[in-house]
Amino acid sequence: MTLRIGSIGSEVAILQDALRAHGFNPGAIDGSFGAGTQAAVMAFQNSEGLLPDGVVGPRTATALGLAPPAPMPSVIAGVTVQVVSQMFPQTPLQNIKRHLPIVLNALVAPELTDKPMVLMSLATIRAETAGFVPINEGQSRFNTSPSGHPFDLYDNRKDLGNTGAPDGERYRGRGFVQLTGRANYQRHGIAIGELDLLTIPERANDPEIAARLLASFIKSKERAIKEALLHGDLATARRLVNGGSHGIDAFTDAFSTGDRLIPDVLETVA
Repeated sequence: MTLRIGSIGSEVAILQDALRAHGFNPGAIDGSFGAGTQAAVMAFQNSEGLLPDGVVGPRTATALGLAPPAPMPSVIAGVTVQVVSQMFPQTPLQNIKRHLPIVLNALVAPELTDKPMVLMSLATIRAETAGFVPINEGQSRFNTSPSGHPFDLYDNRKDLGNTGAPDGERYRGRGFVQLTGRANYQRHGIAIGELDLLTIPERANDPEIAARLLASFIKSKERAIKEALLHGDLATARRLVNGGSHGIDAFTDAFSTGDRLIPDVLETVA
């Protein structure tokens, strides 16, 4: 079931009745999907934590009780080494061959296999570590003062959960997503079951762990990212991960290239 503005018929009338039963008045129960029905759908989607696009697809229909739980759409089968090598034109092919399966596998459990989230994950890697290898953040004027020790500008960043030296260097950016800060190491380490990440932060560069940390971080921002992508706002989607515009050109190029080359849906994941 997919219903949107302009849809007509008995399925729309059933939808309208379900919206009203859930406390979201679409107006007349007339079988015509107009502006009132769209507004009610969007209000319901917001209430349920769904992407408020005003379109009744499988997830919204399930939440309304109009359909059984739907399998998760997946484009994973279409994300080949050949495709990703075009998204990463300067990257050694052997790095893509080695790490792409690890990254894609990490996206399955948190249900990030739909096209927008796969593109977001891969474009993030392109922006953060174009070599498709988990790496340490390098020193720069943004993290190290002219006369300070390495990463001293991170030491007292409360927004990162850091509590003073040597937190800046200890919890500098690592991995595919450049996970940064004591709070992120703790939160996402716990989320993926790596409870020793705070004591051994270097483990964030292990490819398997780095891939799961990437998935965990993207998952934590999924709703906001999808809202940005719904409006074609790649800059905001990038900012939700990076906090700024670093790597935006590489991010945009990878995302746009992948969007063109990866089919929309190839399979479903039960």
